[in-house]
Amino acid sequence: MEGEGNLDSQIESLLNVEKQARLEGDVSATKKAAMDIIQLCHQAKAWKTLNDQILVLSKRRGQLKQAVTAIVQQAMQYIDETPDVETRIDLIKTLNTVSAGKIYVEIERARLVKKLAKIKEEQGEIAEAADLMQEIAVETFGAMAKTEKIAFILEQVRLCLDRQDYVRAQILSRKISPRVFDIDASKEKKKPKEGDNVVEEAPADIPSLLELKRIYYELMIRYYSHNDDYLEKCRCYKSIYDIPSVKEDPTQMVQVLRKICWFIILAKHDPMQSSLLNSTLEDKNLSEIQNFRVLLKQIATMEVIQWTSLWEAYQAEFENERNMLGGSLGDKAAEDLKQRIIEHNILVVSKYYSRITMKRVAQLLCLSLEEAEKHLSDMVVSKALVAKIDRPMGIVCFQTAKDSNEVLNSWAVNLEKVLDLVEKSCHQIHKETMVHKAALKV
Repeated sequence: MEGEGNLDSQIESLLNVEKQARLEGDVSATKKAAMDIIQLCHQAKAWKTLNDQILVLSKRRGQLKQAVTAIVQQAMQYIDETPDVETRIDLIKTLNTVSAGKIYVEIERARLVKKLAKIKEEQGEIAEAADLMQEIAVETFGAMAKTEKIAFILEQVRLCLDRQDYVRAQILSRKISPRVFDIDASKEKKKPKEGDNVVEEAPADIPSLLELKRIYYELMIRYYSHNDDYLEKCRCYKSIYDIPSVKEDPTQMVQVLRKICWFIILAKHDPMQSSLLNSTLEDKNLSEIQNFRVLLKQIATMEVIQWTSLWEAYQAEFENERNMLGGSLGDKAAEDLKQRIIEHNILVVSKYYSRITMKRVAQLLCLSLEEAEKHLSDMVVSKALVAKIDRPMGIVCFQTAKDSNEVLNSWAVNLEKVLDLVEKSCHQIHKETMVHKAALKV
């Protein structure tokens, strides 16, 4: 009790000193008095008194901004020294209340919210942690370091994915432009101009830009796994593959390259998929995994692939990779692989034939007539292919229907060619006649 009375009397005298300095507008004296009060409470381990004094000092009439900033920064150092979780949460909430709505302590508030969200997550309250993090819009903080902003947004995205809120995760991920990871940090440092915001240094626990790049793409892979977007997952792995630390480690490099190969094959055929397929085939590191080079070569070549022989050759490889492909995919990935091989074969058939019987198509695809028709119809619906099926005749026509203008244009071109040939023939006949006449005269 005596210790408490002594503490109260010391705080009282310091409050009087603080009041006098504040009314005189003495910034350094006000800061010193306020910080002395905070330190006294900390030394006495009087956490409740500390919370009360932080609130009292921040609410005093005409309190100086510098004093409030100093109080918040000083008290933040004591968070990790609190005896239990409840005391820690109370101190963080007190500092949150003080810093709320004050632009000069917005960075401190963001860090406090992140600490509180981490505690909530450890307690298993992921939804509450995600809601807390979403209250802070760090992209508007001019004084916060770029890496700290990115790390904060990535934490928001991770918590949304953990609570399976995929829509909000996508919205938050769009706040980060992938181009930001390709900027050279050493070239970017400029001398601040007069009137510019002074950007604070990022705390020591914030990862580097390249580490953040990897975290970003790993979170995006988690997001795209939700709706089985193989092409986007392939592009994410391609970006991870380009990180120097991954390329320098042969084990990591081969693992990521294998995933790139599988997801290229699983992705639907379109110009982006073709571009990724060709660029991967040109990669010299693909020689490390020769069987994947052969597989990609098969996909890139416009020849019919026998599904049974391909599955026999690569089933063991696929089973090994299944866990790495995202766990929950499993049988779905195997079905999709078969679907892609069938689609590839249909595109090959459409390239070499303008008209073909359905029976022959089914024979080439190693499918029943009904299955071949279903796959063909699906590709026509998705506009991956132009085809018409004459069911009574059992014939597929891969030619595109021409409109009247195209027909007339093709006729005009053909007539032009015919007239050119006639003109050349006339010229040759005339030449031969002249030569013949000249010979007769001689």
